[in-house]
Amino acid sequence: MTAAPESVPDAAHKAHPERRHAEGAENYAKAIYQLQADDDEPVGTGAVADRLGVTPASASAMLKRLADDNLVEHSPYRGVRLTPEGEQLALEMIRHHRLIELFLAEVLGMPWDRVHEEAEVLEHHISEELEELIATKLGQPARDPHGDPIPSRELDIEDDRTVALSDLEVGGGGVFERVSDRDPEMLRYLDSRGIRPGAAIEVRARDPFEGPIRVSVSGDEHALGTPLARRMRVSAER
Repeated sequence: MTAAPESVPDAAHKAHPERRHAEGAENYAKAIYQLQADDDEPVGTGAVADRLGVTPASASAMLKRLADDNLVEHSPYRGVRLTPEGEQLALEMIRHHRLIELFLAEVLGMPWDRVHEEAEVLEHHISEELEELIATKLGQPARDPHGDPIPSRELDIEDDRTVALSDLEVGGGGVFERVSDRDPEMLRYLDSRGIRPGAAIEVRARDPFEGPIRVSVSGDEHALGTPLARRMRVSAER
């Protein structure tokens, strides 16, 4: 006998506006939001182009359209910032993306190094009703498989209070909170060593000249390259 589907709260139909923007605009808004988060400065056309793998001319044309649609505001000679409407669009896509990643990993058992590419496609096409069903099925989760925070139904997102593992001094430590989902090889490397978000981590030694950082993760010793350690975020002990 087939189980009845879980009910969707009425708020799910009101939490987000009807979709008014094309997939390209959604991708640009999400990319700008993530780039803004890195240094809280206007984002240059070149950085957007690099992030999305397009030419600067293509990025410039799209950014002009986003400005015309009131999704970004332009600062001459500096770059663009998302408007409040643009930020809401970005957070909606991020919520879709991270919920899908977690659903694929937890419900379908897909490895965490493969869920990003699938979510990149699916995030644009799920309804708000399906979004809420996924969130309900997963227990209204706070984080995706890589430890990134999932925006709430109201599109609120927690402040990032983590630091890069590479910034910790010898003897410093905390909890490994999250890691970028954009590099499958890096994720497979961490997984092969049993290093996952939620693990206790401590810096034991650092080799000079960008050499390996030696860490203890849940009692096991590992040598991690500095570029990898820069992409691992830690809630540092105070």
